[in-house]
Amino acid sequence: MGIGTSIFLIAVGAILTFAVNASVGGIDLDVVGWILMAAGVLGLILTTLVWGRRRQVVTTDAEQPVEYRRVEERRDVAPPM
Repeated sequence: MGIGTSIFLIAVGAILTFAVNASVGGIDLDVVGWILMAAGVLGLILTTLVWGRRRQVVTTDAEQPVEYRRVEERRDVAPPM
């Protein structure tokens, strides 16, 4: 569940709990609203924990330093055969 979905569930739950005064047969809209808000808060906490762990990992693409090797050629000695 993402952050957007969690906030949506919290908003819908708050609307059902605090703004709607309708009654549906066999369903208490206040309880449904509280359940949706709880699910939204739980989803928000879990999403934050998951994304928080991902952001702690830092990778770098720095190039490794190149090591140069100096080769000298001696002209006073004959090459090996």
